[in-house]
Amino acid sequence: MAMKLYLDTANVAEIRELSWLVDGVTTNPSLVAREKRPFRDVLQEICAIVAGPVSAEVVALDRDGMVREARELAEVAANVVVKIPMTEAGMQAVQLLSREGVHTNVTLVFSANQALLAAKCGATYVSPFVGRIDDAGGDGMALVEEILTVYDPYDFPTEIIVASVRHPGHVLQAALLGAHIATVPYDVLKKLFGHPLTDAGIARFLKDWQQIPQG
Repeated sequence: MAMKLYLDTANVAEIRELSWLVDGVTTNPSLVAREKRPFRDVLQEICAIVAGPVSAEVVALDRDGMVREARELAEVAANVVVKIPMTEAGMQAVQLLSREGVHTNVTLVFSANQALLAAKCGATYVSPFVGRIDDAGGDGMALVEEILTVYDPYDFPTEIIVASVRHPGHVLQAALLGAHIATVPYDVLKKLFGHPLTDAGIARFLKDWQQIPQG
């Protein structure tokens, strides 16, 4: 199974540009707010561009409110995945939604125990926030490794989305560990294409080409 790359953005222009490459999209209220457009309009447009999963987050904090919002979001398009925060009420909502066939992405995960509970409640995806852990002086990729170790003996179908990616090194580490998915900001994903030696090599080849007699 190949590792999947999602684009972590709500910017339609960025998604159109990289739609040929990415396997899905993740959004959150902060990303959608930057677009200054109605949330549902943005979500519908993204889902029309991307065939893969598109994560959209609820804003309610109680179980019934989350379930209600999740059902509404799931009606927007068949590829919508509902992001639910890692709380007790959130896991109650995930359990109910999973029974209804609504795909969920448990977000704001910072421990393997939280990831374990999400899987037990039927989450489709779980999103450890590696960058925020690193920012706080921890080791975000060590958490991803722990979650993979916990999931492996039990054959949980829950897939791990490495989130809060800060730099290309996070993507590489996620791939080396065997994480299912990394969701990557636009600027970080663009950096994956480049390397100074690639640029230098192209420049050298073009310079040498100019020395070849034409005609």
